[in-house]
Amino acid sequence: MEMLQELALPCLYAFAAGIGFSVVFNVRGVGMLICACGGGLGWLCYLLSAPVVQSDIMQSFLAAMLISAWSEIMARLRKCPVTSYLVIALFPLVPGGGIYYSMRYAMNGDVQGFMNELMHTLGLAGALAVGVLLVSSLVRVVNARRQERQRPTS
Repeated sequence: MEMLQELALPCLYAFAAGIGFSVVFNVRGVGMLICACGGGLGWLCYLLSAPVVQSDIMQSFLAAMLISAWSEIMARLRKCPVTSYLVIALFPLVPGGGIYYSMRYAMNGDVQGFMNELMHTLGLAGALAVGVLLVSSLVRVVNARRQERQRPTS
């Protein structure tokens, strides 16, 4: 039961955040649920990968790859842009706390604390970006090859 709460509640919160950001980004209907499910799925991946990789930066990378794949698939199925699904689903993983604490250390004059927190936050943000970039690039390559094979040869 405790394990279920440790997994279910953060995913539920990420789902709720996805609903909130869907309203802000004017995503309606089923798209709202798809975006929210992407956020919850990303957190589930983040939490489940913790015992395996033991690095929050790697956890963020894996979650970003899963969210990116989810967004690509849902966008193809619904014939909608990938960006809205992707951005909304990634919001729960954005390291806002790290940014806040970096600025807090900077304002207090703690240069070492600032640099440590800033480098960690940049690592998390970079992991999200690279995860999305990797999946997006792979999808583009696969689509380009598929279109190349479907072209009639003269």
